[in-house]
Amino acid sequence: MKNTFPSFAGLDLLTSAVLVLDAQGGVLFANAAAESLLDSSMKALAQQRLTDLFLNGEELLEVFHQAVAHQFADKRQDLTLERAGRESLHVHSIVTALDNPEMPVLIEFRENVQQLKLDREERMLDQSKANKELIRNLAHEIKNPLGGIRGAAQLLELELPERHLKELREYTQVIIKEADRLQTLVDRLLAPHRFPHIVGDVNIHEVCERVRSLIVAEFPQGLTIQRDYDLSIPEFRGDKEQLIQSVLNIAHNAAQALAERIRQGDARLTFKTRVVRQITLAKVRYRLALDLHIIDNGPGIPPEIRNRIFYPLVSGRDGGSGLGLTLAQTFVEQHLGVIECESRPGCTDFRILIPLP
Repeated sequence: MKNTFPSFAGLDLLTSAVLVLDAQGGVLFANAAAESLLDSSMKALAQQRLTDLFLNGEELLEVFHQAVAHQFADKRQDLTLERAGRESLHVHSIVTALDNPEMPVLIEFRENVQQLKLDREERMLDQSKANKELIRNLAHEIKNPLGGIRGAAQLLELELPERHLKELREYTQVIIKEADRLQTLVDRLLAPHRFPHIVGDVNIHEVCERVRSLIVAEFPQGLTIQRDYDLSIPEFRGDKEQLIQSVLNIAHNAAQALAERIRQGDARLTFKTRVVRQITLAKVRYRLALDLHIIDNGPGIPPEIRNRIFYPLVSGRDGGSGLGLTLAQTFVEQHLGVIECESRPGCTDFRILIPLP
């Protein structure tokens, strides 16, 4: 259908959704962003009119008729467009009158949240880079004195008088064990930078199934894991073990947050995979991307740390190291992707986006 209007081919490069309509309001052309926004293919959209797309399209239809009558060159307005069984769309619409009786109207939709999302993503990337550089430098600074402290404690233990060895050895062992604990923490901080990026063909559903088996083994009762897969998603080049670790860290955090619901027997964890088209990740535009959601029905992330969950050493759980999400983010970024999170009581949704070939 798109080949019928080669002059519109450049519209597929736009990040905003574009529809070209005939004089009766039928869809003649929809760019890739419009297909993504409306969650429908061009083939399906070509069988619909403007009034079929939205439950409350009267205001938009009125502007369409004004454009057909050439009462303006273009008109802009903010709209909330309702759809049956789907979330409403909050958009800024631009209706343009064209000098062509066969295709008299072009409508452009820009999601109002899009720019805010891009700005937030850019800030997160910059903050993530700064945090990782800080943590890496700090870890190296801690590592050297730790070895000296542990060695000194061992030497001190060897010099303890025999008659007081049992009582005093308790103190030297505290020093040694705490030094070992800090050494383990430092090793985890440095882990993403220490191991090579091993690239191979990755099937994301094999990754999800591996994580699912690990979660089921640890939480065999009270937790239901649902799978909602798009099996048409192609394989892509990546580090399978890193991706397993990323998904596992998120899913394991979710399972731990579901502790109360697991006791009640109604805990739910969902793995959902989709493909998104024409998406910008880390300031780069991609034609296709993996869209993986890890969703739980837990209490949600505490508001006071919601904007800081990917920062190192930030944890919403007593005893948590605060490194799981930091490592997940690092591994996903090494695949040129991003992690997003939306959370409210009853639904926390971690979204992993990674470019596809």
